[in-house]
Amino acid sequence: MPGPPPGGEAPPLDGGLPPSVAEDATRRAFGIYLHVPFCAVRCGYCDFNTYTAAELGGGADREAYADMATAELDLAARVVKAAGLPDRPAATVFFGGGTPTLLPVADLARLLDAVRARFGLAPDAEVTVEANPDSVSPESLAGLAGAGVTRVSFGMQSAVPHVLAVLDRTHRPDRVPEAVSWARAAGLAVSLDLIYGTPGESLDDWRHSVTAALDCRPDHISAYALVVESGTRLAARVRRGEVAAPDDDDLADKYELADDLLTAVGYQWYEISNWARTPDDACRHNGGYWRGDDWWGIGPGAHSHIGGVRWWNVRHPSAYARHIAGGGSPAQAREVLGNRERHEERVLLGVRLAAGLPLEDLDDAGRAALPPLIRDGLVLEPNAAGAPARRVVLTRRGRLLADAVVRALLG
Repeated sequence: MPGPPPGGEAPPLDGGLPPSVAEDATRRAFGIYLHVPFCAVRCGYCDFNTYTAAELGGGADREAYADMATAELDLAARVVKAAGLPDRPAATVFFGGGTPTLLPVADLARLLDAVRARFGLAPDAEVTVEANPDSVSPESLAGLAGAGVTRVSFGMQSAVPHVLAVLDRTHRPDRVPEAVSWARAAGLAVSLDLIYGTPGESLDDWRHSVTAALDCRPDHISAYALVVESGTRLAARVRRGEVAAPDDDDLADKYELADDLLTAVGYQWYEISNWARTPDDACRHNGGYWRGDDWWGIGPGAHSHIGGVRWWNVRHPSAYARHIAGGGSPAQAREVLGNRERHEERVLLGVRLAAGLPLEDLDDAGRAALPPLIRDGLVLEPNAAGAPARRVVLTRRGRLLADAVVRALLG
C-alpha cells in the first residue's frame, strides 16, 4: 500500500472506526456514494479518478466492479455495527464517476439492492445516477427508475459544438433534450451540469448554453467555472499556448449571466454553483457534504466521512481490487478531525449555502471580520430586512469572492 498523503495517517487494516463516531450520530443523516471510475473517453479538462478500459487490468474490469463494490458494502456494514453506530437507513445514494451508466443497468440495480440489504433505504430516499447524454436510452432510464433510482444528473456542459470539442465531450447538443425527455418519461427528476469559461467560449455561447438547458425544464441546474487542473491535457494545452487560460473577469460575467437567466424563470440558488426549481429539488446528497453529515464512499479513490473521521480509498481500480480480494479495507489513509479542523469546515462549507452560516459558528476572529465584509458588500447584514436572522449570507458579489470571505472569517 502507498504511504498516506500529507496530513493523513495509516488506517486500520480492517477499516475500524473509533467509538467517538457514534456520538450524536442520530442527528446526522447517512448517505452512500458509489464511485464508478469508468469512462468511454477521458475528457481533457477532467482530473477525476476515472479510467478508460485500455488503462485497466488486474481484476479491475467493469464486469467485476459490482462484486467488488458489494464486498466493500459488506465491510462498511461490519465497521458501522462494530463502531456502535445506530441503525440509520441511507437517506441518499449517489452513483458518481466516471460514467456510472457505462455499467449495465442490472449491475447498478444490484448495487442499490446491496445498499438496501445492508443499511436499508429511507422511504423518501434520494437516489441519483450521473450519466452522459449519449450513455443512456429510453430502456436504460426506465430500468434505472424501476430499480429505485429517483434522479438522473446529465453532464451537459455546453450546447455549443466548438465548446464541447475543446472539452472532449462526445455527445451532440441535440442529444440532451432527447435524453431529458426519456428521463421524464421514466419518472425521473433531472439535473443538468454546465461548465463555463472554456477556452474560446464567448458570452453569447454561454448564454445559448444556459438558455438551451432551461428549454429542457430540468428540476436542477449546476454551473461550474472551468478549472485548469494540473496534469490534465487541457493544462498541457494552456502551457503550450494552444488555448488561453480562463479569465477571472470572464468567469464572473458568465456566473452573473447564469444567475440572471436562472433567477428570471424561477430557479433559486441554494449553493454557490447550484440552482433548484423548488427547495425540494435541491440535491440532498450534496447537502449532506455541505452540512457535515455522514457518508460512506464506495469504490476506487472514494472519500468517506463518519463522525469527524475522514478517509479515502486507494485510487487505482487494480489496487482497489487487490485490497478487496484480500478481505481488508481499501482505505489508503485517514484523518481524525480536531475542533479546529471541524470549525474550518463548518465555515468553509456553510458560507457557500444560501441558508447561510449560523453566527454562533464563528469564533471571535470571524465575528470581528464581519463588519468589513458587510461594508464591502460581500455579506448581508445579518439582521437587515429580508436577510436570514443571525446568519452569515453571501451577496452575489460575495459569491464571486467566496474564497476571500472564508479567509477573512477564519482569520
